[in-house]
Amino acid sequence: MIFRHLLLAGAASLAMAAAAQADCAFENTQEVTMLSAGFEAWKSVTDAMAECGNVNAELDQEFRTKQPAAFAANPSLYQLGGVSNGTITPLLAEGTIRPLDDLVAKYGGGLSPNQLIKVDGKTMAIAMMVNTQHMMYRKDIFEDLGIDVPATWDDVLAAAETIKAAGVVDYPLGATMQSGWNLAQDFNNMFLGFGGTFVNADSTPAVNSEAGMKALEMMKALTAYMDPEYLVSDSTYVQQQFQQGKIAMANLWASRGSAMDDPNESQVVGKVGAAAAPLAMEGGAPATTLWWDGIVVAANISDEEADNAFRVAMEGLDTDMVTENNADAIWLIQGYQPNDMAQGAIATATASPAPAPYPSTAQMGLMHTALGNELPAFFTGERSAQATLEAIEAAYTTAAQEAGILK
Repeated sequence: MIFRHLLLAGAASLAMAAAAQADCAFENTQEVTMLSAGFEAWKSVTDAMAECGNVNAELDQEFRTKQPAAFAANPSLYQLGGVSNGTITPLLAEGTIRPLDDLVAKYGGGLSPNQLIKVDGKTMAIAMMVNTQHMMYRKDIFEDLGIDVPATWDDVLAAAETIKAAGVVDYPLGATMQSGWNLAQDFNNMFLGFGGTFVNADSTPAVNSEAGMKALEMMKALTAYMDPEYLVSDSTYVQQQFQQGKIAMANLWASRGSAMDDPNESQVVGKVGAAAAPLAMEGGAPATTLWWDGIVVAANISDEEADNAFRVAMEGLDTDMVTENNADAIWLIQGYQPNDMAQGAIATATASPAPAPYPSTAQMGLMHTALGNELPAFFTGERSAQATLEAIEAAYTTAAQEAGILK
């Protein structure tokens, strides 16, 4: 399924909005448990599910490390999971989530075809939104200083230097470069932006390349304009830096956009704009990856529990939820109306050439782990760029051999 089709179909769905239910259409008498990420869109969905009663939703930013073991338990520790095209892979590999076609036929009448995530012809997840990291920036600061919105990462460096000289914020730039998964993902974005390929056709690693060196060099150059504690900076950290007026720009997840205009926690309401993710090289795709987020149902629960949990999940993915929480995501659900903060993600996904969806493969899962483990040593100065790329390839090779991907 092509991400661009997902996004455009989601944006067009506003014309097909069905009549909204004011509350849950039924009273749920069985406990429904769920584990997902903790950003605002998941809170909106699980709050809507909770209107049915007896819903216990755990929103945890460490969900990706907890889900595989939790779903492998028998019975599963959760009935529902919130996943993305990057985190569904281990659940598919272990067979711990179930096909949903029978449940879709029973309760999914309000779903659009582009929400049905198919694997080998079977619906394995229900997508609710699309997501990507794109450029968010302080419109007021850029206007006051006469800075154009950066189109390339070289432009970002130039803008950061101008903002630093003006002294209008603590740090010109923020980034999701927390050691581990986040740092690896920032590398993935830049590496793909420079035209990199993670693995060869025979599944051997391919990051020790010109694209790998350029990605590390650009990321290191950008850190000169960040909070020195950038290796503890995750999405929430950057979101709060924006909200508190400490930074002027960041390549941040589109799902964080609505938080900028929340008067209960933001000091920059109406001041943050969104644009396409910058290019790493002229003629290339925006340096980012494209994602969907959605719901899966555990395999290791009874059919009765699965039936009930899916029915509750559909109450969380209806038009009424979107109407009440329109700004929280780029929804794929009927009734969504794109707002200004969605324009950066739309511009990113519809660029030509467009960025690639995050690869949902076993190889990429191992590569992402190797990147997260080995990259910090480069940014702390313990290891050179060349040695870091060699260490990443060695770590991936060991893991791939242990997994039977390489001999």
